[in-house]
Amino acid sequence: MGEWLDIGWLHEIPVRGSRTVPVDGGEEIAVFRTGDNQVFALVNKCPHKGGPLSQGIVHGHSVACPLHNWNIALKTGEAQGNDKGCTPVIPVKVNGGRVLICRAGALKAAA
Repeated sequence: MGEWLDIGWLHEIPVRGSRTVPVDGGEEIAVFRTGDNQVFALVNKCPHKGGPLSQGIVHGHSVACPLHNWNIALKTGEAQGNDKGCTPVIPVKVNGGRVLICRAGALKAAA
């Protein structure tokens, strides 16, 4: 799948929170940790008006955009309910407590 970028320890991402990661040549990525310790990564832009998803509230496996409260599924990047749009999803994995994102996925999302 390509180069995996180590972005730090899982415990450094707050539960039901996120952190952002800049990617050279790509979009800023928001990495989310859910209440059940699953990790997801999305381009840090709501599909509606480009709001910073990293500043939204994580509930279950969704995040609410802080600008207009659109709910975005963390697994698919799809807007929920009556809202339409999709935020690019970035492949992410946890290995030995370290969180890794796919650099190629981040660059593809920027294209």
